[in-house]
Amino acid sequence: MENDKSTVNTGLRGVTVASTRISHVDGKAGKLIYRGFLAKDLAESATFEEVAHLLIYEGLPDAETLDGFRRQLAAARPLPEGLIAALKSLPPDSRPMDVLQAAVCLLAADDAELTDQSLAAEQLRATRLVAKLATLVAAWHRIRQNLAPVMPDPDLDHAANFLYMLSGQRPERDVARFFDVALVLHAEHAFNASTFTARQVASTRAHLYAAVSAAVGSLSGELHGGANVRVMEMLKAIGSPENVEAYVHRILDEGQKIMGLGHAVYKVDDPRAHILAPMSREMGRRVGQPQWYEMSKLLESKGKAAFKARKGVEIFVNVDFYSASLFYAMGIPMDLFTPVFAVSRVSGWSAHVIEERFALAAPKPALYRPGSDYVGDYCGPAECTYVPMEKR
Repeated sequence: MENDKSTVNTGLRGVTVASTRISHVDGKAGKLIYRGFLAKDLAESATFEEVAHLLIYEGLPDAETLDGFRRQLAAARPLPEGLIAALKSLPPDSRPMDVLQAAVCLLAADDAELTDQSLAAEQLRATRLVAKLATLVAAWHRIRQNLAPVMPDPDLDHAANFLYMLSGQRPERDVARFFDVALVLHAEHAFNASTFTARQVASTRAHLYAAVSAAVGSLSGELHGGANVRVMEMLKAIGSPENVEAYVHRILDEGQKIMGLGHAVYKVDDPRAHILAPMSREMGRRVGQPQWYEMSKLLESKGKAAFKARKGVEIFVNVDFYSASLFYAMGIPMDLFTPVFAVSRVSGWSAHVIEERFALAAPKPALYRPGSDYVGDYCGPAECTYVPMEKR
């Protein structure tokens, strides 16, 4: 078309749509910040419960506050009986992300305080949602195998509880800590696609469950979620470390991508990858499958070198590159990798929904209503003339 303006379809890249106090990604410096704290510092020293409190309540808790927050999470983990019944009614081959999206919406029906839209009520609602998403994912995995869901253990923390509810076996302490660190690192990442979706829905004053359900739907798309699944599929296709170099050159010869290398924001290595890598190595050693980490390291080095030699530019590793082998060694099914992302990111999504609704800065956030450039239909830029049915 003469008036085609498709060049404006940039996916809002470079467009600032709102202000936030929640997180910041400095792609050039390789920094990820949660409410002023470096994510790598939180991963080294804090627990996921502390980080979830930081995101939802805008501050790190002291010991007494954290104890109360943990009790709230423990009390909220069990699922309503009606929801369990609904899960059991679904075909066992239903996609986990579809099940999760539907289940989040159903949780609204069990919220007797849904009409209370105060800040305190919304923060408590977010806390309950953080608790329940982990139970939902684990329960669905059990139900689809015709197994009874494992009730959460109030004596276990959030990360350990998920692994316990998934397998029925209490994880070793350091394995639970590895998973806890992974949850910390996936909890928030600024205005990515699913977070923007949650905020856009929240801008209409839809409730938290609707916004989070929409975010889950956004994450289910392959251009946003599931990258670590594709990394693991790649590793399994390669098979062994000695096949890595030939694989790298074949993929580049074919003009394809090496999964886990490259990021839309980071211009250096994703800082989260360097924290996940040694955990992947240790988990692989523990379960007698060191090859996944070894292949990942070789892929990183060979892929970076080949990319530099062929294209004259550098490419960098992202968070999905090592989370894949870490989760796989933990025994997490590959089709649950993306739901596990949601188990963590619901804390960030909830924080953004709360900020969208209760932002302290003026003016208050407005209903999202972007414009568009109409480039015409098959009539071109001119208006079409309606032709009656009998004359078409």
